[in-house]
Amino acid sequence: MSRRKTIKSWAVDDRPREKMISKGRGTLSNAELIAILIGSGNGELSAVELARQVLDSVGDNLYDLSKLSIDEMKQHKGIGEAKAVSIAAALELGRRWSVTSPEQRKSINNSQEAYESFLALIDDPTKEHFLVAYLNRGNKVIKVERISTGGLSKTLADPKVIFKNALLKEATALMLCHNHPSGMARPSGEDKQLTKNLIAAGKIFDIDVLDHIIIGENSYFSFAEHGMM
Repeated sequence: MSRRKTIKSWAVDDRPREKMISKGRGTLSNAELIAILIGSGNGELSAVELARQVLDSVGDNLYDLSKLSIDEMKQHKGIGEAKAVSIAAALELGRRWSVTSPEQRKSINNSQEAYESFLALIDDPTKEHFLVAYLNRGNKVIKVERISTGGLSKTLADPKVIFKNALLKEATALMLCHNHPSGMARPSGEDKQLTKNLIAAGKIFDIDVLDHIIIGENSYFSFAEHGMM
């Protein structure tokens, strides 16, 4: 029986590290990037093949991979604690990088940009988060922040808190967002009523509520896009 080839025996262009150096990071697959993190396979699989196995277990979805615990990643032969921690650390670093980017954005001009800004702040999609983007004239971002975590209720989405923050930030408009841990990006009756209440409160303070984004799994619902604002 022939021995399985190691990455060092592959053609240079097929080795993840060399491929990144010679062709750029954008040319690497998710499995190749993870292979660089873990460094080696398990004796039966190369690092790339092991990385592919890990990705296959979550449907090649990095979002779902980020939800795995260290112990869950260690279920794969060849992924010990050090490798699992490396993967988790890289994903967390990527999340933190994305969190810094919304406030560097000069403005939010549509629901897709709003969705991307809010998504960066949902670090635990198994819990419900309520978020607000505070905007000044021209829809320039003042701050994107999480108002509450744990569930959606009148307390967790308290208009008094939202508009107190808006006044302190001298915002002239805002966008709302919450996620559905179920993964279904469809507004409930409570979501619709809450949106109406916040729009009404905004009129009192002369602050426009431009949209309410509901985030599901790899999808979102925009109240504005559906003519519900």
